[in-house]
Amino acid sequence: MIQSHTSKFLFTSLCILVACSGEKEKTQPAEVEVPVVTVQQRNVPIYREFVGQAYGESDIEIRSRVDGWITGMPFTEGGEVKKGQLLYTIDALPYQTEVDRAKGELAAAQADFANADANLKRIRPLAQINAVSQRELDAAQANYDATKSIVEAQKANVANQQIELGYTRVLSPINGIIGISNVREGDYVNSFNNGLLNTVSQIDKVRVRFPVSEIDVLKITRDNIDRKDKKTAVAAELILVDGSIYEHKGSVNFADRQIDPETGTLTIETKFPNPEGLLRPGQFVRVRVMYEERQNALIIPQRAVVESQGIYRVFTVKDNKVVAKVVQAGLQVGNEWIIDSGLESTDQVAILGNIFIQPNSTIKPVKAEWKPSDKNAEAN
Repeated sequence: MIQSHTSKFLFTSLCILVACSGEKEKTQPAEVEVPVVTVQQRNVPIYREFVGQAYGESDIEIRSRVDGWITGMPFTEGGEVKKGQLLYTIDALPYQTEVDRAKGELAAAQADFANADANLKRIRPLAQINAVSQRELDAAQANYDATKSIVEAQKANVANQQIELGYTRVLSPINGIIGISNVREGDYVNSFNNGLLNTVSQIDKVRVRFPVSEIDVLKITRDNIDRKDKKTAVAAELILVDGSIYEHKGSVNFADRQIDPETGTLTIETKFPNPEGLLRPGQFVRVRVMYEERQNALIIPQRAVVESQGIYRVFTVKDNKVVAKVVQAGLQVGNEWIIDSGLESTDQVAILGNIFIQPNSTIKPVKAEWKPSDKNAEAN
């Protein structure tokens, strides 16, 4: 009886062991497929962004040079104007009166000069035969010279008054876009009190000015010098307020003569084509300028980098096993990352994503397609 119970116990235990063994074999995990990419090595241009403000290629303030009442504004505010186009008329009556008065004074001076000339011509031959004294000849000559000078002065006065009269017609000095007028018809303008009427801007090209620190000045200036030797200028691009990239590239135009001692910055100007008129003076934009070029930089997808408490790790694959490496991550390039140290150009990098794999685990690497981003690296 005891033997029978023992046999049953042994049989039951054996069945349990076999069952457990089978269950263990069923739950044994298979090798996990993991996307793998190769580290890429290439030269990467590093760019820096600055906040700048746009100006017209020329921004010319239109000011009144005479005092008076505005009598006309034959232009459309905010519209295009041509060089020499009439913009404002100022009451011309007082200035026309001055012109007429000056012309009258000139006529009187010319009459006096004519008499002095005739008198000199009459006395000169008489003096040669001693019919009149030398003193009378000298007096006639002096009167001739004086009246001639008065005539010249009156001619200059007429010309000046005509210029003043011309200032009552305010013309556009350039082709461009005119702004909103600061005065209306019937307003009185004073040349000694601002006298600003409007502003005309040329916007076929725009200038963008932005401040840079002294360190940035050194890098940009050195690169600019190198590129001048190559007969090229430092390239620049604009990022508009909506985040889009302005389609036309620009170049560094010039830098200010000195660094502002209060801010420690230098103002740099770039110039951009503006054929569509998309840019306007006063607009704020971000300017992206090449800062340096990183030679033979190692690039990997950002998804391949795992960051924890400021420590960056990358999982490389060797002999189908995952190996964790601590790396020094550099600048971001679009959706890629420059790795400053910790990787080799021949390394295969796993993109784990949400897959949890322990280091030294065996995986099934699957080659993933990866095209480096066309975006530029941005210096911090």
